[in-house]
Amino acid sequence: MNYASKAYAKTAKEIAAPRELEANLLLQAAAKLQAVHDSWADKPNELRDALLYNRRLWTVFVDSAIRDDKRLPAGLRENLKTLGAFVMCETFSLMTKPKPRYLQSLIKINRRIAAGLLGRH
Repeated sequence: MNYASKAYAKTAKEIAAPRELEANLLLQAAAKLQAVHDSWADKPNELRDALLYNRRLWTVFVDSAIRDDKRLPAGLRENLKTLGAFVMCETFSLMTKPKPRYLQSLIKINRRIAAGLLGRH
């Protein structure tokens, strides 16, 4: 089992509501990305780890949406897949041409999805 899946499984035992769990994982990923962004001038070594964590988390989300076609409406599943593809493209761009401004879109996406999951708009 990969790191993101292990983190997801461990946290699932501690938190009852799946939406809350997903929101917390997205917020953790956003915090890791924000820490890298905020220390960019110091050439953070954490960029790779933060991107890997976020990519794995989104891989789990998209995989779950694809497999569990009864849990989410078709339109929402399609939007999640499209957003997941965008996250993967942004991640690849950051890995090949690291620029701090590219982190902002990933941070905003994670925070906004988390807010929606928690009912905060």
